[in-house]
Amino acid sequence: MNTVDETYRDATLSVAERVENLLGQMTLEEKAGLFFHTMITMGENGELAGPNPTFDMPGTSEYVVDKHMSHLNLFGMAPSGRELAEWHNRIQELAASTRLGIPMTISTDPRHHFSENPGAAMLAGPFSQWPETLGFGAIGDEELVEKFGDIARQEYTAVGLRVALHPQIDLATEPRWSRQVSTFGENAELTSRLGAAYIRGFQGSTLGEQSVATMTKHFPGGGPQKDGEDPHFAYGREQVYPGDMFEYHLKPFEAAIAAGSSQMMPYYGMPIGTEYEEVGFGFNKSVITGLLRERFGFEGIVCTDWGLLSDAVIMGEPFPARAWGVEHLSVEERMVKVIEAGADQFGGEEIPEVLVSLVRAGRIEESRIDESARRLLSEKFVLGLFDSPYVDVEEADTIVGRADFIAAGEAAQRAAITVLAHGGGTPTLPLSRGVKLYVEGIAADVAATFGEVVETPEEADVAIVRVGTPYELRETFFENYFHAGSLDFAPEQIERLTALAKVVPTVIDVFLDRAAVLTPFHGRAALVGDFGASGAALLDVLFGVVPSEGRLPIELPSSMAAVEASRPDVPSDTQAPLFPFGHGIRIASPQDVAV
Repeated sequence: MNTVDETYRDATLSVAERVENLLGQMTLEEKAGLFFHTMITMGENGELAGPNPTFDMPGTSEYVVDKHMSHLNLFGMAPSGRELAEWHNRIQELAASTRLGIPMTISTDPRHHFSENPGAAMLAGPFSQWPETLGFGAIGDEELVEKFGDIARQEYTAVGLRVALHPQIDLATEPRWSRQVSTFGENAELTSRLGAAYIRGFQGSTLGEQSVATMTKHFPGGGPQKDGEDPHFAYGREQVYPGDMFEYHLKPFEAAIAAGSSQMMPYYGMPIGTEYEEVGFGFNKSVITGLLRERFGFEGIVCTDWGLLSDAVIMGEPFPARAWGVEHLSVEERMVKVIEAGADQFGGEEIPEVLVSLVRAGRIEESRIDESARRLLSEKFVLGLFDSPYVDVEEADTIVGRADFIAAGEAAQRAAITVLAHGGGTPTLPLSRGVKLYVEGIAADVAATFGEVVETPEEADVAIVRVGTPYELRETFFENYFHAGSLDFAPEQIERLTALAKVVPTVIDVFLDRAAVLTPFHGRAALVGDFGASGAALLDVLFGVVPSEGRLPIELPSSMAAVEASRPDVPSDTQAPLFPFGHGIRIASPQDVAV
């Protein structure tokens, strides 16, 4: 197979013709490389990277040349649009040097928000910065979400990012679950509307050369986690449905498929007590083939979540494969089960040689390999990667972080901010300019544009304090990126903040990356929730420069006892919530109106 027939490079042919021409020339090793989609880092100054011992990753050349891999997930914050574009062109040059020159498909976790989690999201860096996805749920505006998707699409395509490992359309029905910050909230109807708009923004009306393909996740809905724990970790592997609401969690995925989502990612969790096999969704034929392929007619790419097959070392700590329900199987047996379930790609894995050996041993038919290879190659052709694999570095430098994109993101940050309670013994919003301000979590120079910043609460007219939703510290560094456990504030923090409120009228702003129990502060301080907002954005709302329009996309429980008694699969299920789903107070002037 030394002579290559380059008919597949003829753009006048149909995608199907090009795929068949290319597929017919591929060795088994080259086909197997398509099935593996794992993380990669940039080198310094836009160069290709060598091995990364922190995340146990080999160098770029080993992936592309030795393993024939052409789908990679870029990890880490980009220093600039220019450097990212230069890196992208270098990796495409490396791919072009291989026998068939199959171009790279570069994917990414979300990059436009405030969260940093190496397993879920990257800081915005040079990109425009928007509220977290949960903040879009607080705004509830489909047009805005589609506009965001279109802006993110332009910034992604400018630097060569062509697959979004999002949107995350799980329903945040378990208040403790660590992943709800990247959802649209707990409500299926809201999530269905906004999720479809998100996909339209990234992909357009149909997938094409200007699109970013969306890998919608986590089918069939990852929210109903037992005790709110996350299945990245063995103690969170079970998904439970005591409210018999399995079907409710499917609704956003129906809408996503109707909107044309190009790809789908099943979750790690294993369903307990349902009609489906009690194994992780990535291994689950009754879910991938039965539900997704047959019932919903999904014909796109199915890529597993990361690390189902192989044990890993993350930040120096050992982590077992997320092979929930099939822990007893070998890596080879797990691989066979994923393929038989109906998936096309193994996320977070880099072992194509295992797939090759399974085919050669007759345990997987090469015709089954060809079936997935066609889907994977087709998307590359549809995205135009074979015809235009490189990006314009100068254009990337102009588009990424463009002024109007940044302004749109900042406006959305403000729109998502949700006033929960004020007045009646606490500061009445909006605040008056010129007051003496004591601030925590806001830069003094930013606060000084609204009032006189003082150093102690005793000197102030108003205190503004920013805090995060509580979480429990876990054993390893990586685990603590996933904020989990109790939603109660620590006694010492409650004591400090309530004491502060006795000294000076106080506004407490909480970053709601998941639900928080705010009961100890209710009636003692004005309460505000944000979903990713700069200090300037928050102050614009507190001082009435812009109205507060956010509405809670999740309910905020009154106590942990209420959370523990609620059903993980049922929305709005905590008894007597402090603030229900949809709550928010509009502050447009001194004459505010509760909605």
